[in-house]
Amino acid sequence: MSRLQRATLALVLVLTGLAAVGRYDSALPRVLAFVLAALALAGQAWTVSFATEQIGTRYGPAITGVLQSTIGNLPEFFVVLFALEAGARIVAETALIGSILVNALLVLGLVLATGASRERDGVMRFRTGLPNDTATLMLIASLTIVLIALVTGSPDLARRHVQAISIVGAAALLIVYAIWMRQYLRGDRAADDGEREPARVSMRVAIALLVAAGVGSAFVSDWFVAALEPTIHQVHLSQSFAGIVIVAIAGNAVENAAGIYLAYKRKHDLAISVVKNSVAQIAAFLYPLMVLVSLATVTPLTFTLAPVWVGALIGTAILIWQITGDGEATPFEGAALVAIYVVLATVAAFER
Repeated sequence: MSRLQRATLALVLVLTGLAAVGRYDSALPRVLAFVLAALALAGQAWTVSFATEQIGTRYGPAITGVLQSTIGNLPEFFVVLFALEAGARIVAETALIGSILVNALLVLGLVLATGASRERDGVMRFRTGLPNDTATLMLIASLTIVLIALVTGSPDLARRHVQAISIVGAAALLIVYAIWMRQYLRGDRAADDGEREPARVSMRVAIALLVAAGVGSAFVSDWFVAALEPTIHQVHLSQSFAGIVIVAIAGNAVENAAGIYLAYKRKHDLAISVVKNSVAQIAAFLYPLMVLVSLATVTPLTFTLAPVWVGALIGTAILIWQITGDGEATPFEGAALVAIYVVLATVAAFER
């Protein structure tokens, strides 16, 4: 483990300790407690990512990517779970939607702009398989949400059974995701060129870090959600903005930095893989999983969303398919994705 990585782990411990003080010291301003919890959450996300990467390097890029996208979403999982337990349904919904939009628009846009600007001809090139699969998974998830929205707004009897329809939709999406994951792993294994970076820590240390970060994520997420509500009221933020922007960016900070850094290093396929795996995982796995898990909470979650977010998901799926489907991207296309996210963040700021 490098000196920088040791220093980062030490900083994560310090931030987690400060976040704990912010949670239980009522004399500390709630906004400061929220900021400390957000920083600690990003730190726990980094630790989870680092640990899973060290485990995954022993098994190749396919499993590494799956581990990073699955276990790397632990912070988002806990944030949404505790938000549902606290009755903050809008925060939970928009946190999930925000994670998709942040990765598919803001982060992907920055990755494309960074990668393209590093090439002499101004064009970033990458394999098209994963981008096209991601767009398909997003369209499937979005169509499910659109159907629920149409049912909710219709006078038919089906609108009384939105939760049942959501449960069936969640189960169907999880099955589709599992089939795709099996196909993706087999295809990626066949394309593996055998070049792997050596692990920086032992398997025992990596597992210990993963367990510690998983437990830490659970506690920090609870503190984050506890400080979120008073912060929203104190600084006059909407719950939608909190979910779409603040929670989504804090929970996806690792993917944000990693994807942009890889694009800068001209590792285009890996940069796209980090971002697109996260998009597919949240849309077709984490969201439907939370619909099922929420049945055990005080606030059951469904696929019912405000029309603006339904439209945003559909538009995003079509946009990323159009931009990345040909395996090439320019700074203009990256800037276009970022611009759309800025517009959606502005909309969220004025939502309730």
